[in-house]
Amino acid sequence: MLTDLYKEIEKHVNWLSSIGLDPKGGTTRLLYDLAWIEAQNSLKNKFEETGLSASFDSVGNLFGKLEGSKYPKETIMTGSHVDTVVNGGALDGQFGIIASYLAIKMLKEQYGQPLRNLEVVAMAEEEGSRFPYAFWGSKNIFGLADKNDVLYAEDTKGILFKDAMNQAGFNFRDENEKIREDIKAFVEIHIEQGNVLEKTGKQVAVVNSIVGQKRYDITLKGQANHAGTTPMGFRHDTVYGMSKMISESIDQAKELGDPLVLTFGHIDVKPNTVNVVPGETFFTMDCRHTDGQVLGDFTKEMESLFRKIAKDLELEIDIDNWMDEKPVPMSEKIVKILEEACQEKSLNYTTMHSGAGHDSQIFAPQVPTAMLFVPSVGGISHNPAEATKTEDLVEGIKALIASLYKLAYEE
Repeated sequence: MLTDLYKEIEKHVNWLSSIGLDPKGGTTRLLYDLAWIEAQNSLKNKFEETGLSASFDSVGNLFGKLEGSKYPKETIMTGSHVDTVVNGGALDGQFGIIASYLAIKMLKEQYGQPLRNLEVVAMAEEEGSRFPYAFWGSKNIFGLADKNDVLYAEDTKGILFKDAMNQAGFNFRDENEKIREDIKAFVEIHIEQGNVLEKTGKQVAVVNSIVGQKRYDITLKGQANHAGTTPMGFRHDTVYGMSKMISESIDQAKELGDPLVLTFGHIDVKPNTVNVVPGETFFTMDCRHTDGQVLGDFTKEMESLFRKIAKDLELEIDIDNWMDEKPVPMSEKIVKILEEACQEKSLNYTTMHSGAGHDSQIFAPQVPTAMLFVPSVGGISHNPAEATKTEDLVEGIKALIASLYKLAYEE
């Protein structure tokens, strides 16, 4: 069985990542594009060939169900998202679908019909790579998506969200449609997209929480002036102001320590030329922590620090906190079940938090949820170089199989 699993996972990863293969590198499979349509339809065929009943919901989430014998109104769900980033790797999202499909297939072959329904989901979208909206798939499962947020959204080619959706054969969810009440647990397996597992030599992780995130757009306005004739003491230099803000806040973040992370990822300087004092600077800040109180306190301190620096340097400042996602704890009960499964199979595992967002953060407030991670080579993701050793993928699937068995086959 183990040898078969090695071959099966490699075959399926190569197959699914080839749908949307990008000549510029990696895989590009965006919500409702041709590669996305091909992938979802191909997965539907594969689910049906395995004996699962497969169907789409109104927005394009794909489900493959193995009917339960004793509790047909209770469903254990597993899966992930089918879309990619532009020039993405071969594992992000789609590994979770492949692993879930293979786990259910092998459980069916070895143990037959479960007591509760086992259901794999290939969610329509998570990344926000084509349209300015993320978690379209998982939010629609629970009626959390507002169509008004995407009604006039366009992609980079000017195609409207609604038109792309209709051309793919789907439509907005009927607001009167009843929310599913049968999902009793959701387990998502994913690559870590970081280097904690690789650095610690672990092959599997049980994820007990997803970090909260606060993102900011910050604009400083000073005065553009001649670089040669404006004395240092008379300048209103926005790059200098930004550099002080970044340097002092990163120093404080390092002093506070893990699991806080702070990132300044985008900078735009005007007029952005060699011989002019920069009169306007725009930059972004991304801050994450597993504790919402710590995250809020730290970012509030940084906002005050930035305003003080701006005042001292006689700069105008505008701070726009456009994302404020709270940390999402996983279900203690499901986490414990996943840990027990790893222990019983003598897997080389640890328990950790996720520093990235996942569909599980949408599921967790609605149904009992937990995640499994496998290592990412070099911590690389959202990149054609994204990779995980096959033996680690196999260990992850073994953990998933054992977990789903406990959830769906045991009383």
